[in-house]
Amino acid sequence: MREGLLPATVATVLELSTSGDKARALTELLGEVFDPTETAISAFEIEQGVTTLSLNAPWKVEIYFAAHPDEDAVRDMLRPIVGEVIDSTPFTTVNQKDWVAASLDGLQPVRAGRVLVHGAHDREAIRVNDVAIEIEAALAFGTGHHGTTAGCLLALDAELKQRRPRYGLDVGTGTGILALALAKQTRQRVVAGDIDPLAVEVAAHNARVNHAPHALDLYVAPGLRHAKANRRGHFDLVFANILAGPLKRLAPAITHVLSRDGTLILSGLLAMDVAGVLSVYRHQGVYLARQSLREGWATLVMKKGGAAPRARRLS
Repeated sequence: MREGLLPATVATVLELSTSGDKARALTELLGEVFDPTETAISAFEIEQGVTTLSLNAPWKVEIYFAAHPDEDAVRDMLRPIVGEVIDSTPFTTVNQKDWVAASLDGLQPVRAGRVLVHGAHDREAIRVNDVAIEIEAALAFGTGHHGTTAGCLLALDAELKQRRPRYGLDVGTGTGILALALAKQTRQRVVAGDIDPLAVEVAAHNARVNHAPHALDLYVAPGLRHAKANRRGHFDLVFANILAGPLKRLAPAITHVLSRDGTLILSGLLAMDVAGVLSVYRHQGVYLARQSLREGWATLVMKKGGAAPRARRLS
């Protein structure tokens, strides 16, 4: 999941209201079809006073394009999923000034345990004992994926109350938020990679902004196809905050590098994806220790071992 990262410039935005299952289908389709450096998608449940956490509840999908797309081609692609409503849904053209303003509005501080993710405009929100991570607003992915980011950060907070991991890995690091949160709290360098060179540049920039220029050992490669990541049984904490499809495909590689007593934190999947992801990882000898659901997005904390204990559900 590319939590926090958008194309460097945004020319066009397409916003849709739909159901949760269609939001998932759109996310998977666009993630496979479009270049992630040119297009990004955000999907999240629309709040209705209480959190319904239901795929029947209304969801909002935002699609960001670095350049103005072929509108007819995009409509033809999305029509089989969302129906004829796409024909009357406008593409909104924005200029750079409008986009930066919109990013500032969208990037609200996200607090999870001791960690506070914030923009430069919210530095006054930092408390004395906070582990603050500053992300530039112009590079922020709105609020759509805060459910996954916060879910992973809360899972990390719970893990750190039990032990201090020594070797961390963040697969699909995006802006580097999760890797930085781990590195700043353990004072250990964290390996972090992404398929997108721009994402790695942004993660390196964010490490410098956060006074931790050497905290991340970065690489550019698909998944774990790099010597820094592909180390059998080496990592005692692994993040993978990506989509359900890639999580399944990467299951053998991810579990291969997880140490015998390691912890795996997975996110980027909707509630309806959980059973399928658990099944794939169970076949790799990894069981569910606990799970949470936040803004419609699931976070799974998994361990290597034999028979799984009864999973604990976190709020």
